This record gives sequence, structure tokens and C-alpha cells, in this order.
Amino acid sequence: MVQLAFSTLLFNIVDYGDRTTMNDLITAMADIDDEQVIDLIEKQLSEGREPVLILGDLKKGMDIVGQRFSDNEYFLVELVMSADVFKRAMEILEPKLLSTQKEGKSGKVVIGTVAGDVHYIGKNLVIAFLVSNGFEVFDLGEDVSPEKFVEKLKETNANVLALSGLITTTHDVMKQTIDALSEAGIRNNVRVMIGGGDIDQSVVEYTGADAFGKDAMSSVDIARKFIEELS
Repeated sequence: MVQLAFSTLLFNIVDYGDRTTMNDLITAMADIDDEQVIDLIEKQLSEGREPVLILGDLKKGMDIVGQRFSDNEYFLVELVMSADVFKRAMEILEPKLLSTQKEGKSGKVVIGTVAGDVHYIGKNLVIAFLVSNGFEVFDLGEDVSPEKFVEKLKETNANVLALSGLITTTHDVMKQTIDALSEAGIRNNVRVMIGGGDIDQSVVEYTGADAFGKDAMSSVDIARKFIEELS
């Protein structure tokens, strides 16, 4: 179950394809070479490369990690290691993404992994792409209760809620969270996107969400669409 969950998460980060052009950073991330990844990020930043392009290479490297896991070249220990490397990389990149984000705020997004689930890689990629595109993001972390989502939405007046959940049991929790928005009287002012694992349109209909993101990149377009609808 744990191995399947990690595999599904990594496959859900982005769409796959054979068109990836390898470079040193993609290779280092795919090989889970911690020191090389960090050294290359720092070198590329010092040379003026855009943080969002570096993020894109990390994403491609994680693609390959997921593929190698699927092909039984990598196992659970490698997946845990890759998550740690990616987390370290994001600690360096996130301040740079914030400093180079587009002028003006695109909107506010509250995001978190729902109660009963502690997976975070896909969620953190979504956050990185939202931030780099000018969104103000409030990350509640993992294993977040419906009440905490409602509280943060009220506190921030955010109009977009992004719910992440990898395992099948989180579908019910997502539904409970969206129901909680209705009970709190804020559902009409909040658009909800969901993502992770086996989520598709049928899960959107079951939970009462407004859309699902098939990968981290699509979350930006969905959030923009939501903001336009509410303007």
C-alpha cells in the first residue's frame, strides 16, 4: 500500500513523455544525488538562471524517479530519499520564486493535504508553481481537518481552496471538507480544486469540488479560471 501510494503520487505530479531533454540537474535529481542537486541549483542561481526553470528541471527529475520506481529500478528507500532531496531544493528555491514572482497578486489560495493523509511532494510542487505565478498561498501542511480549512479561508478571505489527497480514503474527507464550507456559509464564495492519486472527474462529482488538477502545472490555470469566475 505504501509503495503504491508513493508511485501514484510521483506519477501524478506531471504528465509523462519521452521528449524530456536531459541536463545535469535533471540527471542529478533522477539519480537522487543530494550534493550535486544542491550545488547545481546554487550555481545556476548565481549565474542568473530563472528559478522557475530550475523548478521545471527538478520536476522532470522527479518524473524519472517515479518511472524508475514503476520499473522496479527504485524502491521505497529511494522514494523517501528523493522526497528529502526535493524538500532541500525547495528550501533554496522558494525565497527566489517569491522574489521573482509576477508583480501584483493573482489571488489567494489556501492549500493542504486533507485529514488522514501526510503526503506532500505533489502539494509542494503545486505551491511552488502557484507562488511563481503570483498567487498568495497559505499552506496548512498535511493531515488538515475540515475545520482548519474553514478557519483559514475565513481568516484570509481566500477564494480558492486546493485539497490534496493521495489515498482513496481521502475522497470522503474531501467531501466532508467541502460540506463544511457549505455549513459555514462560505461555499458560494470559494472555488475548490482537488488533486492526487486516482482523482478524476468522478471524484470531483462525488466530493462536490469544482475541478481537479491532473498535475502541478494545471493547478495554475485552474486557479486563474476560478479567480476570473469570482471577479
